[in-house]
Amino acid sequence: MKKIRWGIRIELLLLAAAVCVYLVREVRTNRQADNLSVQQEREEYKESIEVSSDGNFIKWVDFNITSEAMGKAYELDVDSYEDEIHVDWIELLSYVGARHGGKFDKKSVSEIEETAKKIRAGETNIDELTKDMEYYDYYKEAYSAVLDGMVGEFSLEAKAEEGGEDKVWKNYYGLKAFSPIAKGFEYSHYDDFGSSRSYGYKRVHLGHDMMGQIGTPIRIKNRICTSKNDMQIIFV
Repeated sequence: MKKIRWGIRIELLLLAAAVCVYLVREVRTNRQADNLSVQQEREEYKESIEVSSDGNFIKWVDFNITSEAMGKAYELDVDSYEDEIHVDWIELLSYVGARHGGKFDKKSVSEIEETAKKIRAGETNIDELTKDMEYYDYYKEAYSAVLDGMVGEFSLEAKAEEGGEDKVWKNYYGLKAFSPIAKGFEYSHYDDFGSSRSYGYKRVHLGHDMMGQIGTPIRIKNRICTSKNDMQIIFV
């Protein structure tokens, strides 16, 4: 009986050892598969956001410009449009951003005003102001990615002169960006740019979610881009 008991014990120990070996192999195999999957996802993500052949692009930047600063820069841009010296609102914002590491506060508005005043008076220009600023080009590229195209020339159809049948178009300069959700309709939004996404495949979200009510009219200016199972709508 003792020999049988010892034989059973030895068999159980061998079985346990075999199970341990199997589990270790499974863990290693799963880790290798996960690492390969993560590497493939990183490559896919890299390809999806890379915008230059040499890989020299901005991967992340904090956009902390206040609405007051943007409003003042926009106002100075529009006011000087027909002047001999026209100030660009993105250049003004990039200059102030580069001076203070991307931080904007209550003093930023007056700083934008003073800078624009000197430029319009011919005392200096944006090239002279930024020639020794290491990060001006960085902020200019980053802010342009967000704001470029929002201000400029555009035409609107106007009422034809009395008795005329031809369409009359008038040229304007100012804000061209618009909200995709019709006026008077409530909506909510969630600042989830950079949040993790898992459905379809693992990645980060490169958008800002806006949720409207059922039946809300929505105007989309440009094409809809789809990537795998994720649909992202970009308003330009």
